[in-house]
This record gives sequence, structure tokens and C-alpha cells, in this order.
Amino acid sequence: MSSTKIDSFETVYNVPLSCDSCVQSVTKAVKQLGDIDSVKGDIEKNRVSIVGSVAPSKIVEAIQSTGRDAIIRGTGKPNSAAVSILESFAPGDKPAPVKGLARFVAISPTKALVDLTMTGVEKGTYYPGIRASGNLTDGALSTGKVLYKLPPINVTEKDLESCNGGYKGNSFVQLPLDISDIVGRSFVISKDPEKTFVDSLCGVVARSAGAWENDKYVCNCTGKTIWQERVDAHQRGITH
Repeated sequence: MSSTKIDSFETVYNVPLSCDSCVQSVTKAVKQLGDIDSVKGDIEKNRVSIVGSVAPSKIVEAIQSTGRDAIIRGTGKPNSAAVSILESFAPGDKPAPVKGLARFVAISPTKALVDLTMTGVEKGTYYPGIRASGNLTDGALSTGKVLYKLPPINVTEKDLESCNGGYKGNSFVQLPLDISDIVGRSFVISKDPEKTFVDSLCGVVARSAGAWENDKYVCNCTGKTIWQERVDAHQRGITH
């Protein structure tokens, strides 16, 4: 994580809540992370809103530690958030290509937070960055030059995941960028600071909902509830 002070922002989550003790349990788990300004639970809508400067992925993990799942429904202000689902295009990864997720939250017109998680990867040093093109025809190989570089991520033995035998990595940094400038481009994680490879993780940066902008419970396209779609996401490798 960057040593630069992270500004506070709001994130909204769907969480199964049945009583006040559920809200208290979630609040306690989240506040143990530190750097949390407020936690508000809505039992009727199964919703929790959190203001603070903690990575949303860490908040999801804290809520999951209480035995409940959590779905991020929106971050930041309207038109200020984006997401990139990171996949490997290597033939050997075809059965489970999704290996990461990057979330972007604008905290000003010229500053954005990047919450990055990787799962099921090998040990080593990884170089994340935003590339000029959103063309994924050849995976990361067709994404063009680097526009923004993020600090490298070192994945070591201590980052071993118990569920799949792979390793995990994460980063939460503040960058001097305008989210509108990167939507439609690609986010890439490579084992080289400049070059990309067929197994480099990549995804197109797409806009996502701000806090309070997404209150749908059933998807119009699939007819599935958010919790049914959450199961599908887990099966694809998206856990945060």
C-alpha cells in the first residue's frame, strides 16, 4: 500500500442482515480494520454503507469473517467509479481465466484510488499498469503502451491461498489520474515492467456504479438475484 494518505470515500454493500446484532457484528469486524469513519446498516434493505479510507476488498473480507457474504454495490460519487476484471489468455488458464479484479474510485477530478486483488497466481514480482488500448484480441499483447504505472506487487510464500494452492496479491494506491481518461482502455498486470506476455492478466476498464446508484436486486438480463449472480461470480474466480 502507498504511504500517501488515502482520502475517505463511501462504499455501499449488500449484506444479509436479519437483526440489530447482525449490524453490530458487521460494524465491529469492519471497524477493527481502522481508518473507518462510519458504518450504517439497513436491515430492511440488507445494505451497509461505509465511509473510510480502507480498500473495499479488505472490507469485504472483514464482513466475510463474520460468516456473511458481501457484494459491493457502488463506490464513490456518481460517475466516479470503474472496474476491470483481469483474465489470463494463456491456453492453460482457459478453464479458470479470471485471476484478478481492479476497482477505481475517483476522490477528486485529478485523483483516484485503485483497489487491486489477484488470486491463483504464482510467486514473484508483478507490474500493474494502465495501457493505451482496450483491444484484447490477443490478450495483453494487443493493449499497447503503458500510460500509467502502479507500484510493483511482490507475491511471496506468505501469500499462499488455502483454497486453490495458488498465491494472492493486493495493492491499494492513490494515483494522479482522471477516471474518464482511462475508461475503455485496459488494465494489465505483467511480470515485466514494460513487456506483456500471453499469460499477463488484462481487462478493459469499464464504468461501474457510484454509491447509492445501484439498488437492483434482480438482474433484468438473467432474471437472477444478486446472490445467485454472486455464486456465478465466485465460480468465475471473482471473490471481492
